[in-house]
Amino acid sequence: MGNREDLLAGARQVIIERGVAKATARDIAAAAGVSLAAIGYHFGSKERLLTEALTDALGTAIGDGMGELIREGAGAPPLEAFAHTWNGIADIFASNREAILASLENAMRVVRDADAQRHMHAAVEEAYRGIAEDLRAAHPQLSDDQAQALAQLDFVLVQGLALLWLLSPDGDVPSGDRLAEAITALSVPPVVE
Repeated sequence: MGNREDLLAGARQVIIERGVAKATARDIAAAAGVSLAAIGYHFGSKERLLTEALTDALGTAIGDGMGELIREGAGAPPLEAFAHTWNGIADIFASNREAILASLENAMRVVRDADAQRHMHAAVEEAYRGIAEDLRAAHPQLSDDQAQALAQLDFVLVQGLALLWLLSPDGDVPSGDRLAEAITALSVPPVVE
C-alpha cells in the first residue's frame, strides 16, 4: 500500500477504536505508519481524510454486501428479489455496527462542512451508479431509468434502516417481505367499500 491507502486504513482503525470526534491527526498518522504531513499532502485536511475513509469503508462493507444480495436475486421477479435483498440487510448491519455508528457521528460534521458535503454528494452519486449497475446486471429487463430509480430507493432505505437498526434494542427493522408488501400496496387500486 502507498501512504494514501495507509492513511485511509489508519483512519478507519482509529475511527472504529475511538470514534470520529476523538480521532486525532497524530493518532491516524501513527496508525498508518506515516508522517503527520502526509495527511495534508494526500487529503488537504484530517476532516477530508475522515470523510473519505468512512465513505470508502461503508461503501465497501455495506455496498458489497448489498450487491451480493442483489446478485443472489438475479432471475427472480424484481419484487421478489427486492424482498430477498432487504430480508438480508440486518445481517450486513450487524457485521458493520461500529462503522455505521461512526458514519452517523461523521454525518453531523459533514452537515457543517461545505467541502465535506461536496465530497459526500459525489459519493452518494457513485453509490447510486454502483447499485444501479448491480440491479441492471441482475435484472436486465429493467431500463436504465428504472434501475437508477430503484438504486435511489435502495440507498434511501439502507440509510433509514441502518439508523432504525441501531436504535432498536433487538436490531429489528421491517423485513424485505414487509417492504415489498408496502410497494405492492402502492400499485394496487384502493378498495372502495
